[in-house]
Amino acid sequence: MTILLPFGSDIWIAEGPVVDFYSFPYPTRMAVIRLRDGTLFVWSPIALNDALRAEVDALGPVAHLVSPNAIHHLFLGEWKDAYPLARLYASPGLPKRRRDLRFDAVLGDAPEPAWADDIDQVAMRGSFIMTEIVFLHRASRTVIFADLIENFRSDWFKGWRAVVTRMDGIIGPPGGAPREWRATFWRRDQARRALERILAFAPRQVVMAHGEIARENGTEFVRKAFRWLSR
Repeated sequence: MTILLPFGSDIWIAEGPVVDFYSFPYPTRMAVIRLRDGTLFVWSPIALNDALRAEVDALGPVAHLVSPNAIHHLFLGEWKDAYPLARLYASPGLPKRRRDLRFDAVLGDAPEPAWADDIDQVAMRGSFIMTEIVFLHRASRTVIFADLIENFRSDWFKGWRAVVTRMDGIIGPPGGAPREWRATFWRRDQARRALERILAFAPRQVVMAHGEIARENGTEFVRKAFRWLSR
């Protein structure tokens, strides 16, 4: 069974295991992008197994392991062990949380030179608890979110969890950031400027770590998911 699924020109996604997040079942998803030099950019790595590793290796050498925000780090260590020559990139705040890992760089608004020709990025600041790095794959016009957009099906959560998540604003479409995280954006002017840059990219597709992806009308999907920023 194929694990890596094509999502456009030189971009693949893979579904990982469901993990427990404060008693809520969260699916995991990663993205792999092949850069112009043939190396691979791995976004939010999922649990690594032999089958997944074989498919990744068939695409090219892993050169960049990327954490998009400070809670997407569960499997970075095992990927770094498997690919010791790959560079490890932290989202803001993660180095303090994962002192066991040695990061090569902390990501910001400007893309790293190694992937700037293929991928742009935007730091969504304004929250006092967490900054997320949003990535924009040029060739496929795909925008990649971790938790700023969560887009769960209405039947994913059961019982009281279904009630809580609907109130939390993460049941889609289009879903959005969890309500408690939205409340921490005290500097919404910063977040709005970041959103303007994302929308200016005119994305066609939207990938997020949790929930249903959008394969068309990406710009409008993102705009609706961030309606809370205009309030």
